[in-house]
Amino acid sequence: MTEISATRVKELREKTGAGMMDCKQALSASDGDMTKAIEFLRKKGLATAQKRAGRATSEGTIASYIHMGGKLGVMVEINCETDFVAKNEAFQECAKNIAMHIAASNPIAVRPEDVAPEIIAKEKEIYAAQARETGKPEQVIEKIVEGKLKKFYEDSCLLNQAYVRNPDITVADLLNELVAKIGENISIKRFVRFQVGG
Repeated sequence: MTEISATRVKELREKTGAGMMDCKQALSASDGDMTKAIEFLRKKGLATAQKRAGRATSEGTIASYIHMGGKLGVMVEINCETDFVAKNEAFQECAKNIAMHIAASNPIAVRPEDVAPEIIAKEKEIYAAQARETGKPEQVIEKIVEGKLKKFYEDSCLLNQAYVRNPDITVADLLNELVAKIGENISIKRFVRFQVGG
């Protein structure tokens, strides 16, 4: 087993925000490989998040972000389980960062199931028409439509979007990492984005 130095543990902790013992365990399990250790922590965080997913989130915060000059503003409601966590600095900071992300990425819904059925129907219609124009057979068109719809969700749904401050992860990954760190279920309830003249 590889001897894990305190420096490596500290470095992993700075990169992930995970606890010291978790970082040490991740590095041991990954033979000191930083990339594998980060992946290990992500999977662990995801497992923790899934365990907590069913728990009620009736506390939380409303974070806002106003872009320079007051031409663009966002308000987002992010919920957690307790008032204690709602006041937590990491939770508050994450909420602000998500508001900033919404300002930059302009999502249309929090999750795919929140997108209006008529929007999805219209998108599917457009994708199918585009595929038919290239002379593709019907069974291939269905697969093309599915693929384009997945891409549409990645572009348009907040949780599916690549996080603007770290495009290697999605906003859902960002929340799962916070859930793993804080130990409570956290969910984004709703948001509103105002743009002058928009």
